[in-house]
Amino acid sequence: MIRIVLADDERLVRGAIAALLNLEEDLEVVAEVGRGDEVVDAVAGHRADIAVLDVEMPGLTGLEAAAALHEAVPSCGILILTSFGRPGYLRRALAAGARGFLAKDAPVDQLAGAIRTVHRGGRFIDSELAADAMTAGENPLTARETEVLRAAATGDSAAAIARALHLSEGTVRNYLSSAITKTGAPNRIAAIRKADEMGWL
Repeated sequence: MIRIVLADDERLVRGAIAALLNLEEDLEVVAEVGRGDEVVDAVAGHRADIAVLDVEMPGLTGLEAAAALHEAVPSCGILILTSFGRPGYLRRALAAGARGFLAKDAPVDQLAGAIRTVHRGGRFIDSELAADAMTAGENPLTARETEVLRAAATGDSAAAIARALHLSEGTVRNYLSSAITKTGAPNRIAAIRKADEMGWL
């Protein structure tokens, strides 16, 4: 029996997925959580073989939870479900240790097959999402540019961002300018939107 922890902040969706997976003879959802920061404890506490994580969750995102889980319980296979086909998410998921990545609206037999593949040590990547990621290319932003752009998405001024990140205001402006140029956007708001759409933030 493959023991699964399911993490999704939408209770109805989580319950429906769990019910469908529990109909499979070799799959058992042993725990359900609604926050990313509950994933590691749930996996460790229930000795789960697989964690199925939604991308968007409070506490930690699915990608952040995947990285934490991969470090804390490397034996647990990780599969990411996403409602957002953002190319950067796939690259970030793989970098975080996930071995499965598919759309949340995938048929349950495909999800069950993906879980079995990951449990055997293989990879299961949604072909359409993989093609989108390959077409989009690499994230052009550095870690610092990403951090500054993410901070700018809150609407804070350059001065406020500088204080929060312990940088000079001029350095923040330089990072923002560089991020705007790399995203090909005309301004900061458009750069934030483009980076978010691509899954780079």
